Amino acid sequence: MRIGELAERAGVSTRTLRYYETRGLLPARRGGNGHRVYGDDDLRLVRQIRTLRDFGFGLEETRPFVECLRAGHPAGDACPASLAVYRRKLAELDGIMAQLRSVREQVAAQLSQAEALLSDGPAPRCELTG
Repeated sequence: MRIGELAERAGVSTRTLRYYETRGLLPARRGGNGHRVYGDDDLRLVRQIRTLRDFGFGLEETRPFVECLRAGHPAGDACPASLAVYRRKLAELDGIMAQLRSVREQVAAQLSQAEALLSDGPAPRCELTG
């Protein structure tokens, strides 16, 4: 298939595919007429990259998954290097979630404090403008 068809089937732009080629994630094979030529394996690679990117993985984090597919494994996460990336991403997400919980607790404390002030007696009237 040509680059336009691969882009359409994978749900990405041709520019994205060219970028993946420059990053070494997608092989750049050319037919006799000089046009890029792709197969179903390339479609699997691009779909794997896109799925991981949708999950928040950086482009370089997709490399072990791509290499796993290129090595002939049935899935990009069937290799130890891919599992290591999953583990790192989970640790990163756990850290972000802990930060968000902390911020939530701080906002909840501010809200409680503000509500307590309001319940202590009449407050000056607040008016919205605009």
